[in-house]
Amino acid sequence: MKTVAIHAQLREGKGKQAARTLRAQGLVPGVIYGGKEEVHFSAPILAFRSLVYSPEFQIAEINIDGKVYRTIMKDLQFDVVTDTLTHIDFLELVEDRQVIANLPLKIVGQSAGVKAGGRLVVKMNSLKVRTYPKHFVENIEVDITNLELNGNIRVEDVKFENGEVLMPARQPVASVVMTRALRQAEMEEKKGKK
Repeated sequence: MKTVAIHAQLREGKGKQAARTLRAQGLVPGVIYGGKEEVHFSAPILAFRSLVYSPEFQIAEINIDGKVYRTIMKDLQFDVVTDTLTHIDFLELVEDRQVIANLPLKIVGQSAGVKAGGRLVVKMNSLKVRTYPKHFVENIEVDITNLELNGNIRVEDVKFENGEVLMPARQPVASVVMTRALRQAEMEEKKGKK
């Protein structure tokens, strides 16, 4: 499991004015919840870059004045004009408590439908699950080898043994659709048979 280390310091003041002051200094205010207590902290904006701008599922180890909190990112807020990070929320991981997380999906294999001339359409990049922190994985593999032309792989077809999937079972994850060229070839073939 990939881990990002973030060095931060406790926040003194709370509220809008204190947050504005921190942002003016190039710091991002944040909060860690889910453990014994809420911890309000701030860290340089660059410390979050590899965590925020990555599609990977990562654990953040936040070091605040020597105490390390093992967390996952839960919420982000960006400035509507400048698009800079303005606030970040983390959920502290407690080993004996289940948490809800979005785990990335990784498409593997060569689809039979694509080999037949279809086009793969990926409709979902992550899966919302409830599980214990020890069962987190970097990604959940979705094998599309048996996916035929005009076929779908749905949430119910994705295997995740160590937790509960919190999405509708019939929701499509990936499908193979017929391309325009393949459709035209089929129509011409039908016209030729008449």
